[in-house]
Amino acid sequence: MKIEKNAKDLDMTEAILDAGICGFKTTIQVDSEDQQTAKINLESGCPHIMKMAEEISTIDAYSECFGKPGNGSIYSAAAEHCAHAACPIAPAIIKAVEVECNLALPKQVSLSIEKKD
Repeated sequence: MKIEKNAKDLDMTEAILDAGICGFKTTIQVDSEDQQTAKINLESGCPHIMKMAEEISTIDAYSECFGKPGNGSIYSAAAEHCAHAACPIAPAIIKAVEVECNLALPKQVSLSIEKKD
């Protein structure tokens, strides 16, 4: 379900996650009118992430973004539905929420992994 916006309020935050070797890409859309309550929309080929999306369609940005890593409804949904512990979806969603709710500035995040001999 895409987040519907009216013509005068087209602001929202979108993040694209390429999770790695699984091959699944996820589009994360976050919208907030009051900079605290955030509506989250996830579009992904991953069935685990789509199950997770059902539980976190609306969240409290302050409790999610200012809590300890591993706590909150986003991490709870990831723990229940994600098939791999290293799935980067939870922090990616939190980063998008931070930006939408003006709790952080938008900045590219990256992780490079290579096996060295």
